[in-house]
Amino acid sequence: MPAWQVILLGLLEGLTEFIPVSSTGHLVLAGHFLGFESPKKVFEVLIQLGAILAILSVYAGKLWQMLLAFPHNEQTRKFVLSILLAFLPAAVIGVLLHSIIKGVFFESPALVCWMLILGGIVLLLVDRLRLEPRYHEVTQLPPAQALKIGLFQCLAMVPGVSRSGATIIGAMLLGADKRTAAEFSFFLAMPTMAGAFAYDLYKNLGAIDVATVKGIALGFATAFVAGVIVVRFLLDFVSKHGFAPFAWWRIGVGTVGLAGLIWLG
Repeated sequence: MPAWQVILLGLLEGLTEFIPVSSTGHLVLAGHFLGFESPKKVFEVLIQLGAILAILSVYAGKLWQMLLAFPHNEQTRKFVLSILLAFLPAAVIGVLLHSIIKGVFFESPALVCWMLILGGIVLLLVDRLRLEPRYHEVTQLPPAQALKIGLFQCLAMVPGVSRSGATIIGAMLLGADKRTAAEFSFFLAMPTMAGAFAYDLYKNLGAIDVATVKGIALGFATAFVAGVIVVRFLLDFVSKHGFAPFAWWRIGVGTVGLAGLIWLG
C-alpha cells in the first residue's frame, strides 16, 4: 500500500474518530474508492491505537487526578462506574456479533452512505431541539443514565452510524448539555476503542505480516497527531457552533459517496 494512502487513512481516522461523522464509515468509503483491501479489515481497526493514545495524552492530567481521588472520593468512583456500565453493552454485543460486523457491515459501502445521511439528519434534528439539560458536568451523569447512553453507542456497530455521534445524541436526549455529551463520548471512547483494538488484535494476529505492521505504524502515528488536534479544540467548537456542521458534513459525504457508487460501481 503506498505511503500516501496510509497517511490519508491515518488522517481520516484521527480527524473523524472523536467527531460525530463516523471514522469507520470514512475509512470504509476511502478504502473502497482507493481500491485498498485490508485483510479482515485489520488496518482500519488497529490504527485506532493512534486515536486512543491521542485522547489518553490530552486527558492524562484528568485521569491522573481521578486515579488519586478514586479511593476517597465518592463522585469519582461513581463516574468510573458510569463509564464501565456505558462500555458494557458494546463489549458484549461487539464480541457476539464480531463476525457479522466485520464480514457483512464492513463490506457494504452503500450501507455506510445511507447511515451517514440518516445519521446526519438525526443529528441535525436533535441539535435543533429545545432540550433542557440537567447535567452540565461530565461527572454528574448518574450510572443509570450512563448505561442507557451505552445502549445508544451499540448502534455504532453499523459503520456510518458513528460511535461518538450515537453517544452524543443519547447523552443529549438523556439530559446532558452539548459540551458534556461530547466530553462523555471522549471518556467512553477510551475503554471502547481499547477493547475493540485488543479483541481485533487477538482475533487476527495471524493475518498481520511485516508489511501490515509498517502500514499500521505509519497510520497510527498520523492518526495520533490528528486526534490530538481534534480533541484539544472540539469541546470549544461544539459549545459555540453545536453539531449542525458535522450533520451537514455527514449528509454531504453520504450523498457524494452514493453518487460515486452509482457512477463508478
